Amino acid sequence: MGKESIKSHEDLEVYQLAFSAAMKIFEISKKFPVEERYSLTDQIRRSSRSVCANLAEAWRKRRYKAAFVAKLNDCEAEAAETQVWLKFAVKCNYLDLEQGRELYGLYNRVLGGLVSMINNPSVWVIRQ
Repeated sequence: MGKESIKSHEDLEVYQLAFSAAMKIFEISKKFPVEERYSLTDQIRRSSRSVCANLAEAWRKRRYKAAFVAKLNDCEAEAAETQVWLKFAVKCNYLDLEQGRELYGLYNRVLGGLVSMINNPSVWVIRQ
C-alpha cells in the first residue's frame, strides 16, 4: 500500500497488524485463570490495545514532527510491554509456547514498522 492511498491510521499496515494481534490476545486471554483478571489479563489487554490507540493519536499529530515521533515512541513502548506480558503468559502456562511465539513474532513485526516510521518521520508528517 503506497503512502498516497493511506487516508487514516486504519489504513496503515502496522495499525492493522497491531489491531489483529490485540484481538487475538483478547480472545486467548478469555481463557486465562480468573485470579489473573485484575493483573495479567488486564495488563496484556491494555498494552496491546494501547499500541493501536497511541498510533491513532500519533497519526493525528503529524503536523508536528516531534509530537508524532513522541507518540510513536509510546506505541513502541506498549508493543514491547505486550511482549513481556506474553512471556509471562507462556511461563505461567496460560498460553502455549507456539501461540506465544506467534504473537511475539507479530509484535516484532509491529515494532519493525514503528521503528521505520520513527526513523523516517518526514515521510509521514504533514507539510505546511
